[in-house]
Amino acid sequence: MATGAPDGPDPAAAVRGQRVLDLLDKAIDSQSMLVRKNIARARQRNPEATPAQVIRNLEQMYVSALTGTGAAVGGTAAAPGVGTGVALALSAGEALSSLELSALFALSLAEVHGVSIDEIERRRTIVMGIMLGGSGSATITKVAERTGQHWGRQVVAKVPVETLRQINKILGKNFVTKFGTKQGIIVLGRVAPFGIGAVIGGGANAAMATLAVRAGRRAFGPPPTWWHG
Repeated sequence: MATGAPDGPDPAAAVRGQRVLDLLDKAIDSQSMLVRKNIARARQRNPEATPAQVIRNLEQMYVSALTGTGAAVGGTAAAPGVGTGVALALSAGEALSSLELSALFALSLAEVHGVSIDEIERRRTIVMGIMLGGSGSATITKVAERTGQHWGRQVVAKVPVETLRQINKILGKNFVTKFGTKQGIIVLGRVAPFGIGAVIGGGANAAMATLAVRAGRRAFGPPPTWWHG
């Protein structure tokens, strides 16, 4: 009699993957309306700030916010009377917050660079491409059959929506694999006792944010010298 796992796709894994993508779409949808407010916040200390200065502020705001949420959730495991179950529940909610912060950051970058993000497919490509880093940019340029730097300008703004759907299908699979695995490791680390979780949670989120910042710079290239629109 044959033993071992049956061949074919795992239905449970497919359901979990779809949940991750649903969370991503929820984050993109909720944050798309806040892009201009986010940029205005980055300009509030200096209304005459250049695009380069605003982008730098957006990067700092993003890294600080994402690091703070990870450390706050991780610290709950060490708080008196707070159990692991509560910390895990908070981590699940923080996963959505991380996606929302990342979506807002990526879409704000696109806005400052003057890249149209009207269609949902373009927004998905921008957010997943930046969160996936180098592997995301490689997929985008390969499927779009375009070469050159700064895919955020050259690909997302110009390729047909149908091509973007093909790109997003591949990015989605990679995103589920990377995001799901990474979040699982981070969540387990955050519930470590004696304050260790705060260090792991904050440090892991800081690393994620730093990688996204670098990917955003590669995606769009040098900041524009003037404001679009």
